[in-house]
Amino acid sequence: MTAPRVIRPDVRSVIQQPLTVGESPVWDEGTGTLWFVDILAPALVRLSPSGKIDRFDMPAAIGALGLCRDHRIVVGLQTGVHLFDPVSGDFEFVCDPVGRDINCRLNDGKVGPDGHFWIGSFSEAKPQTNDAALYRVGGDGRRRTVATGLTSSNGLAWSPDGRRMYHSDSRQCFLQAFDFDPDTGDLGDGRRLRSFTEDEGRPDGATTDRDGFYWSAGVSAGRLNRISPEGEIVEIYILPVPAPTMPCFGGPDLRTLFVTSLSTDRTGRFEAGTVIAFDVDAEGLAPFRFG
Repeated sequence: MTAPRVIRPDVRSVIQQPLTVGESPVWDEGTGTLWFVDILAPALVRLSPSGKIDRFDMPAAIGALGLCRDHRIVVGLQTGVHLFDPVSGDFEFVCDPVGRDINCRLNDGKVGPDGHFWIGSFSEAKPQTNDAALYRVGGDGRRRTVATGLTSSNGLAWSPDGRRMYHSDSRQCFLQAFDFDPDTGDLGDGRRLRSFTEDEGRPDGATTDRDGFYWSAGVSAGRLNRISPEGEIVEIYILPVPAPTMPCFGGPDLRTLFVTSLSTDRTGRFEAGTVIAFDVDAEGLAPFRFG
């Protein structure tokens, strides 16, 4: 096994405003806009190509977002999945896959190749329990529970051909992969690709590149891990933020990585969450659209 290449990228700051828990960056290739969330603010944030920031306050904690085929945004809130219209400010309720009888909130989510919103939950119990799950939500409000026994569902991403789905659990510290039918959204059996140590970085949000590599935010280690389809860490990107939460590809050629982070005092001094960016020798994929 070859030792991973360690890279210290030339990082630039994207925003000046501090975030509590920055998450779920999504690049809109049609408008050159970067969307992301501040989970506990709670807010949905839009960064325009000119650098202008628009902040949309949410009525409940927001875990993730996805782009729709119209101009709306699908959001995973504490109260369920909703469609949000940034022009009018209106919300349309889609469904609440979690229900109110379990102490979990919606966490990491992404629109899949099948046009559905795949979103998992996060245990808010003290101590955390394995009551979290992963759900598939359609535009008609129908939902299906596709994985259970989770603590912190995370790391959703798809291979370039849409035939493999990646998924992690940040608390149980594993990465798994499923065979995936991009037409029907049907999953094969999950198989573990690797487990992580705290020093390697608990696997948080993730993305994939055009060559099929999986980029995982190591939230406990201040790094980004580029992982082969076989589960081997091939590159380690050392970041200037102690707790990166999720990467996404963007920029006009999809060769810029945007990475969100959360507030932490883990290093001995408080550092607010933010969004950073750096260019890489890899090309990403445009996001899928909901509906």
